[in-house]
Amino acid sequence: MLGFAAAVLFAIAFIINASDTAVDTLFAPTSLMLLGLTLLALHMAGIGAGWAPRGRRR
Repeated sequence: MLGFAAAVLFAIAFIINASDTAVDTLFAPTSLMLLGLTLLALHMAGIGAGWAPRGRRR
C-alpha cells in the first residue's frame, strides 16, 4: 500500500514539475519526491505490507 502511495506522490511531483506551477513549499516537487522516497523505503522495509513472515509451525 505504501508503494502505491509513493507512486502517486511521484506522479503528482512530476506533473507539478512539468507544468512549472508555482506552489507552496509543502507541495513543491522536491518535497513530494522526498516524501515518496520515504514511503518507498518504508514499503521496502516491510512496514505497512499487511503481512509478516512467520516462523515454521511445528
